[in-house]
Amino acid sequence: MSGHSKWATIKRKKGAMDAKRGQLFTRLTREIVLAAREGGGDPATNFRLRLAVEKARSQNMPKENIERAIKRGTGESKDGAAFEEVFYEGYAPHGVALMIECVTENRNRTVAEVRHVLTRAGGSLGEAGSVAWQFKRAAYFAVPGDESVMERLFDVAVVAGAEDVNYDDGTIEIIGPVESFKTLSDALRQAGFQPEDAGLRMIPTSEMELGTEETLQVLRAIESLEDLDDVQNVYHNLRISEEALATLAEE
Repeated sequence: MSGHSKWATIKRKKGAMDAKRGQLFTRLTREIVLAAREGGGDPATNFRLRLAVEKARSQNMPKENIERAIKRGTGESKDGAAFEEVFYEGYAPHGVALMIECVTENRNRTVAEVRHVLTRAGGSLGEAGSVAWQFKRAAYFAVPGDESVMERLFDVAVVAGAEDVNYDDGTIEIIGPVESFKTLSDALRQAGFQPEDAGLRMIPTSEMELGTEETLQVLRAIESLEDLDDVQNVYHNLRISEEALATLAEE
């Protein structure tokens, strides 16, 4: 997973999300709506919602926007369109498998936009089930910290059900079964750890490697997908080399 972490770090450094604050607010709103719909409107008992609200606050989203999104999720307000979460499967250039997580009120528009980006990049949209078998859904947490934090965090995470704990470049990643998400989130909070990212993710069961130029082509295609308003996350099975990441960071 280290390649995924560094890819996320480079995106943050390049300001990919901050460049389009309106788009960012849209994504954060949809995440709050879905989290509230799934686990209720109280951030104290709904970890996914608490994390979504914290992200929104860190980006200076107005309080009234956050409260309105929570009410839409719980059904207290019927204001706005009804969002649904949907996954599309496909291939980036060079056969890299993609799971594309979207939140949309218009499936036809979303699938057309995703197909257009993939086709233009040299990839393709796949049928349902065409690549999903190459991924597993898992609980995921990313905690900032050094190796000393890793030592303290490891035992807490394993006792709470984690299957894998990795340290890489200032980020500790914790992966566990889907059903362990709440147990892990509670254990981390009680131990005083604050994740910077958490949720249910699609983790590749195996990864493929490409040359530097081919890797960059795939990452640019992923970046184009992530620029679409309806796309929340793009998961892939590409192992990203240090050389490719260094090259990308210089662009």
